[in-house]
Amino acid sequence: MRKETMSQSDARTQYERLHDGLRAYGANYREYTHRFAGWLGLHSTDAEALIEILTAEERGTTLSPARLSARISLSNSATTALLNRLEQAGHIVRSREHDDRRVITLRSTPRIHALADEFFSPLGTKVDTVMGKYSPEELRRFEAFVTELEATMTAHLTEPAPPQPLTT
Repeated sequence: MRKETMSQSDARTQYERLHDGLRAYGANYREYTHRFAGWLGLHSTDAEALIEILTAEERGTTLSPARLSARISLSNSATTALLNRLEQAGHIVRSREHDDRRVITLRSTPRIHALADEFFSPLGTKVDTVMGKYSPEELRRFEAFVTELEATMTAHLTEPAPPQPLTT
């Protein structure tokens, strides 16, 4: 596979467009999560947690409260309060499915699955149409690109933040 030759200026412009596009996608994803929350009458953090639980199940895995806490950047106590709200609303159940009975598994309810499908399906159809315009090889390369970006950001987030700026 031969890489195209591109001037530094053209490459920089393309990188900036890609960064802008990724930031815009992230902002739109957050906005869509907020709309899902409003549609369900939930706080946006509660909807974010629901989406994490639903996504894990969609991928054939499950989340524990501790893993969810890490995924949505909440303290354990705040996550417990959030899970209490979601359970009380009938959106999730907590179960003990592991050999170690201390491990709690979070599961979504059939009702929230139906609601999530109703809300997200129209967008999913549109996204599928966009993705259908690209070959499997192009999608594999884009997947590798996004995976590398995510891994880079995840690694960077483990590094200490720069010193706080001086206040004047």
